Amino acid sequence: MSHGNTPEKRGDFHGGIHPEQNKLQSTMESSAQARMPAKLVLPLHQHIGAAAEPIIKIGERVLKGQKIASADGYVSAPVHAPTSGKIIDIADYPIPHPSGLSARSIVIETDGCDKWIEYKPEQDYTETNPSHLRNIIREAGVVGLGGAGFPSFIKLNPGSQKKIKTLILNGVECEPYITCDDMLMREEPQSIIAGARIMRHALQADACVIAIEDNKPQAYESICKAAEGIDGLRVALMPTRYPQGSEKQLIQVITGKEVPSNGLAVSIGVVCHNVSTAAAIYRAIHLGQPLVSRMVTITGAAVKRPRNLEVLFGTPIEELLEQCDVESEQIERLVMGGPMMGFALHDTSLPVIKTTNCIIAATRKELGLDRPVMPCIRCGACADVCPVKLLPQQLYWHSRAKEFDKAQAYDLFDCIECGCCSYVCPSNIPLVQFYRFAKGAIWTQEQEQKKSDQARERHEFRQMRVEREKLERAAKRAKKKAPRPKKAAPVDGAKMAEKMRDEAMSQRDSAVDARKAEIQAAVARVQARKKGTATKPDQAADAAAAVTPPKGDVDKKDGSSAAKDSNEQVQ
Repeated sequence: MSHGNTPEKRGDFHGGIHPEQNKLQSTMESSAQARMPAKLVLPLHQHIGAAAEPIIKIGERVLKGQKIASADGYVSAPVHAPTSGKIIDIADYPIPHPSGLSARSIVIETDGCDKWIEYKPEQDYTETNPSHLRNIIREAGVVGLGGAGFPSFIKLNPGSQKKIKTLILNGVECEPYITCDDMLMREEPQSIIAGARIMRHALQADACVIAIEDNKPQAYESICKAAEGIDGLRVALMPTRYPQGSEKQLIQVITGKEVPSNGLAVSIGVVCHNVSTAAAIYRAIHLGQPLVSRMVTITGAAVKRPRNLEVLFGTPIEELLEQCDVESEQIERLVMGGPMMGFALHDTSLPVIKTTNCIIAATRKELGLDRPVMPCIRCGACADVCPVKLLPQQLYWHSRAKEFDKAQAYDLFDCIECGCCSYVCPSNIPLVQFYRFAKGAIWTQEQEQKKSDQARERHEFRQMRVEREKLERAAKRAKKKAPRPKKAAPVDGAKMAEKMRDEAMSQRDSAVDARKAEIQAAVARVQARKKGTATKPDQAADAAAAVTPPKGDVDKKDGSSAAKDSNEQVQ
């Protein structure tokens, strides 16, 4: 078949290793549906972000695909019933996590009917608003199925300010033992291609590239055939090298661009999703089915019949091991994930969750546990293979000495925990474990510091409030103690009336006196003209005042006669 749609490799990344693949064992036969167990235990925290919140009660009967827990917050994902049955418990149960702790879970007693809810597929996604598509994907509970478990709808929403040039579907699956993506690409290529087209529409991306390593020839041929004739969709065959499937390294190889330290791929116009996630999005949009199961690789030297199974979430791992004919007495360690980045499980009864891509039942010989840990010989092999160009030796010394500030100065949080350094270490030092320890300690310190800052702020605010209330109480006491102004004496109505009469009489007497003064001034002016002397008005007034007898010395008769004479003279 022609591979003309394969783009030229434009970039590369530093370091990397070529560990033994151990993939052939689990791809010898086709995948199959895992048996339905009697009970399903569904943790409410199967993804990055906040745990989901139950929306059902104990005793309720549910159908397959029914939502039983809603997303709590933006970075969260709902949980759906993987099959029909009865809710028999909502409590804390052990979960598959490195901590080995328990978490709140919903337990369903299966009824064997596997009856679906009524679901409604989207008729034509190309006529659907990208925002509506993202909401459907969110409600379907789809998260990244490559192992991280980040809610997929968030990565499909880069924001109006960012233009996505390239959507990369990661089918590299570079870690040893894991083959679930390989089998999915072989058996369901059309689902992956359809999912890729939906995601491209949601992102409004210019192009889509599906990346596959060259150790998966059957998957590559299958995807190429399904992608024929689709504009803007290309398939890239990559040389096998670990950890090429890591997002930043894959982007660097495909596009030639490097994601900034502590940055996101979207900042350079790239979004990366897993091929299994694409198939889940296809089912959510075209079939209307939420995410209730996934493909899981069951492998390891203790497994007689390694294979890939389609597993309902909540299925106990021991059920899968039994279906694959495991030799329980040979299991030295049970690992979830790959041998490089996975973690050990403490119990086979733990449930399968959305991020369970592989279960390895490893023997002691297989793990190489007989190799003792020896002192570091400063060979530098760890730095040579580090894909992020860190100095693993320095990170190891500072992490071991609990010098976390110095470890951060050497870019501790840029470490992707791929395990390349541990793999090549001749002293068998578990370097990644020290880095994880340091990261955990730093996160704990930051949380404690945050709580301390919040407590201090609450204390300071309380002290301020207490002081304010104290000042307010003091002000109130001072106001109460201050002398009150004396009240005005009540007004006597009779006295007020008498006072008003006296004032009126005084005003009248003043008016009479003013009138008399005017008359006297007129008389004086007349007399002055008769005598022929020019008397100024002021002088006449003064003369009139001088000849005016004091009040009370003139009797009424004389006063009236004088007034009469003066009137006659004026006329």
